[in-house]
Amino acid sequence: MASSSAAPQQINVTDLDVPQLADVRRQLEEELTHLSNSYAQLRQAQAKFRACMENVSQVKPENSDKTILVPLTNSLYVPGKLKDTEHVIVDVGTGYYVKKTRAQAMKHYEAKVDYIRTNLEALQETIQKKQENMNYLINVLQMKLQQQASGKEPKAG
Repeated sequence: MASSSAAPQQINVTDLDVPQLADVRRQLEEELTHLSNSYAQLRQAQAKFRACMENVSQVKPENSDKTILVPLTNSLYVPGKLKDTEHVIVDVGTGYYVKKTRAQAMKHYEAKVDYIRTNLEALQETIQKKQENMNYLINVLQMKLQQQASGKEPKAG
């Protein structure tokens, strides 16, 4: 029953044969891998923003003129001293940096962490639904394979 409408058709996986089920399984596995990788990247970004919050919390008046290690790259640090303990430079993305007060910087990073948390929750829900679909598909595939092995599958014709 082919339909000419633009809306996607829903297909009952129990109507598919074994090769088609295997194709759907591969597609679901790829989607799950992609979603899981995205989830891990979001968790890393959230951890970086939390580290930024910790760093901002260390910029305080009592640390003024103390020697600190200033990162030039991820693995190269040089000694330096804090002069302005009321302001920090915040990387706001795409190579732009903004001078903010410590409170503004904390608010900025807290908003980023909350935004990522919301996305992580939504992504986790999507991953859970895809995993449930995968489990159902595997059960159907196993059932079809057992039917084939026992010769009970009706022949197409």
